[in-house]
Amino acid sequence: MKKKLLAIGTLVIVVLSGIVVFSVVETNCEAKIIRVACIGDSITEGSGYPSKLHQLLGSDYAVANFGVCGSTVSTGSIKPYIDQAEFQQAIDFHPDIIVIMLGTNDANPDIAQNETSFETDYSQIIAAFEQLDGRQLIWIAKSPPIFTDNSSYNNTYLEKTVLPQIDKLANQSNLPTIDLYNAFGNQSDYFMDGVHPNNDGATLIASNVYNAITMPDGSPDTSFFNDGYSGDNWWVGF
Repeated sequence: MKKKLLAIGTLVIVVLSGIVVFSVVETNCEAKIIRVACIGDSITEGSGYPSKLHQLLGSDYAVANFGVCGSTVSTGSIKPYIDQAEFQQAIDFHPDIIVIMLGTNDANPDIAQNETSFETDYSQIIAAFEQLDGRQLIWIAKSPPIFTDNSSYNNTYLEKTVLPQIDKLANQSNLPTIDLYNAFGNQSDYFMDGVHPNNDGATLIASNVYNAITMPDGSPDTSFFNDGYSGDNWWVGF
């Protein structure tokens, strides 16, 4: 009789232990924060779109702004993004999702004078995030249009040269794009000076980025990343 009671008691302890362990694992999974890095120039740094994006994503996400005013993809410019401290800070952040929006300053010959290595230079930025531990979702955002003739910023060059190179690179790298250029249409009133988005412009950017990187339930959209991602909760355990 004592042996039988001992066996039953052991079974109860094992079952209860399993429940406790299961509960701890579930709690840890639910508490995991998905890190989002916003990479870019002054449109990222100063528009406020990363903060608006965080509001849309909610408390399951941490969104960090790594924008650098005046920075470029081109390493031959006066301010290459890859040489800035914020670039290394973004790497050290170990993001799960990376949104890269660069190219506007590459359409300004006063800042970037040599675009022959644009795709190669962009590839270096992408590769740095791809080499991080785990798996990252990298999204390439196409820069908003330029609505000014009173500066060296050239929308024709952006549209005809920079953006096609971004499309080509994204296709070669098998990465999805977020088309912010066409998202703005002809809404020049969404800009403070024809280059930098105002509050309405920042809201538009945040909304488009949010819709691109998430599923309807707010979880990360992994549909463009089929090489190695599995299950609905691939981000658990990062």
